Amino acid sequence: MRLKPHQILALIAAAGSAALLIGAFGFQLMGYAPCKMCLWQRWPHAAAIAIGLLLALFGWRALNWLGALAALTTAGIGSYHTGVERGWWQGPTSCTGSGNDLSGLSGADLLSTTIKDTIIMCDEVAWQFLGLSMASWNVAFSLAFAAIWFAAARRQDA
Repeated sequence: MRLKPHQILALIAAAGSAALLIGAFGFQLMGYAPCKMCLWQRWPHAAAIAIGLLLALFGWRALNWLGALAALTTAGIGSYHTGVERGWWQGPTSCTGSGNDLSGLSGADLLSTTIKDTIIMCDEVAWQFLGLSMASWNVAFSLAFAAIWFAAARRQDA
């Protein structure tokens, strides 16, 4: 089976999403527990990987647009998360500020003395490189992947 150029581009973008997911799980294994918004950013990457594999198998060119949408979705969530981390806007009350949104906690959670340790705050940067948090790096890479998906979608050779 010979892959067409748009399929190769899609696989490159999907492989990028796979690399980011592997990196995220690697950080998690090193002790950097993900917050709620970090987990939200992972789902579109998983979708992009599945879309890339389907495109490689079946060649359905319309899937390139779905791959681009997945990349833009995780970039959007990452942008929102970056803004929360930098204090530009408020994030979900269940994982920002004091983390005291009691509406999502059960009675057992309210009585637990360990609940504070299980809430990973979305507005605290756990790791950064060159002044950018993991959420910010996700935005940068995801926008690059979206550009690759768009290039794949626009390929004229079938």
